[in-house]
This record gives sequence, C-alpha cells and structure tokens, in this order.
Amino acid sequence: MSIEELVLAFAAKLRSLRREAGFHTGKDFAERLQWMASKVSRIENGRTLPTRDDLEAWCAAAGVLDRFDELHAELIRLRLERDRWKQQLRQGHAPVQKVTAQREHDSDRIVMVEFFLVPGLVQTLDYMRAVYTIAAEMHGTPGDTEEAVAERVRRQEVLYDPSKTVEILVAEAALRYPIVPPAQMRVQLDRLWNLVGLGHVRFGIIPLGTVLPTITMHGYTIFDDTVLVEVNHTEITAADPDDVELYDHITSQLWEVAAEGDDARTLLREVLDHYSTPARAEPSPGPG
Repeated sequence: MSIEELVLAFAAKLRSLRREAGFHTGKDFAERLQWMASKVSRIENGRTLPTRDDLEAWCAAAGVLDRFDELHAELIRLRLERDRWKQQLRQGHAPVQKVTAQREHDSDRIVMVEFFLVPGLVQTLDYMRAVYTIAAEMHGTPGDTEEAVAERVRRQEVLYDPSKTVEILVAEAALRYPIVPPAQMRVQLDRLWNLVGLGHVRFGIIPLGTVLPTITMHGYTIFDDTVLVEVNHTEITAADPDDVELYDHITSQLWEVAAEGDDARTLLREVLDHYSTPARAEPSPGPG
C-alpha cells in the first residue's frame, strides 16, 4: 500500500471508533472534544495526521484509551514513512518549501541551529542552488532547482517581519565547509555579515575550537512549540513538551558560547580572508 492509502486506512479506523462510541457525526464528536468540526473532518478524511495529544483525546472521547498505545505506535510509523525525503520530494523541492513557508508564517518564534550548512533562511541564491542540486542527486528526486530557489527566497521575507522573533545559530564549521566556489562563499558570508544587528533577528556563530557546554547530533529548527529535525533520509517532527524543552535548553547553552555582534563580524572577517587568499600550489615531489 502507498503511504496515502495507509493514512486513509488509519483515518477510517479513527472514524469507526468515533461511530462505535455513538457519535454519528463528526460535528457531534468535535463538540465533545471542543474542537472545530473541520479538524475532525481533516483527520477522518486523511488530509492531516493527528498529533499525539490529538490521538489521546480522540481515544478518551471514544472510550477506547486502552487502544491508545497501539494506535500511537501506528501513528509514529505513518509519520516516519510520510516524512521520508523520498516520499516528500516526489514532486521536487518546491512543494516542500511551500509547506515550510506556511510553518514559518504561522510561527511567532523561529530558531534555526546548523552545524554543517548555512541555514536555509539566510542562504544566497548560489548556495541554495548548490544545496538543491546535491539533494536531488542524493535522493534521486526531480530536479526543480529554480522553482525551489524561488520558494526559498519568498520564505526569507520572515526575516523582515517585526512581529516574529528569529534566531539563527550556525557553527563556524558550516562556513569552512564550502559547497560553492570561493567567490560565491564570499557572497554568502557577506549576507551573514548583514544579519548582524538586524532588528529582531539574533545571529550567532559557534567558533571552531570552542569547548561546547552540551552536545547535539544534528541541526534543528524550532517553530514555537514544535521541533523539526532533518536527517539524511527523513524529517522528524517533535511536539512533546519535554522534547521541545530539551531543544530549548540545548539552544540556550549553545548561545552561551556563540560569537555575536562585533565578535561575529570578526569571525566572519577571518573566514572571508580565508576565501580571499589564493590557494597555494602543492610542492612538486622530490626526486625518487
């Protein structure tokens, strides 16, 4: 079965539980849950998957809390399969960018932490093109680079929305591992330079050689009370309050060692100088 068919089967299972509990319409069930009727409709028609809390509330209202663990395990499997990059990128990167843009539009607080790539919200055009070209080749998915770049550029408008709080925290390693030629990396670094001191945007760099107060195995993004983690094969969403608190704690500890303001500019200047220095020729081997 395709992931779409699996989601519809799960939705049908929840609809049956609602009916068996004596709620003949989704509207009646929504009133019991104190939800909008449209939310019940979206879940029962497979247009959206419930969160863990949604599912627990559904089971409680239907009088089947003893089924929660079983259904939650199934929900986790569905989310993992749905969020696999192979699944998400079937139509290319542009549709995924539109979904992310909606998340950012709906969020008051956006936090991006990256160790090996410049965060998407502050990438330049050439850097974006390199990212999408590499990703399409890696996953064997459609190459819609220019469409994806256009969508990501539109996403960057949130940087200038004073109603939002944006935090961008990047490791120096991401700036030292170029995925574009030196001239294009200099443009990218200049873009980051201009972030320093930008109104409601907090920008910091974790210098190489810094003793870290905590560890993180990967980069991540926090949207209000949800964490999004991108790994090589899939995307993971965490909304459990304890999980979100963990990522908030990690972030606050990383900020303690990050270079900000003039210190960030000094560090950017050092990296800029690195890309401005012509590579030295390798010495020729001596006589054998």
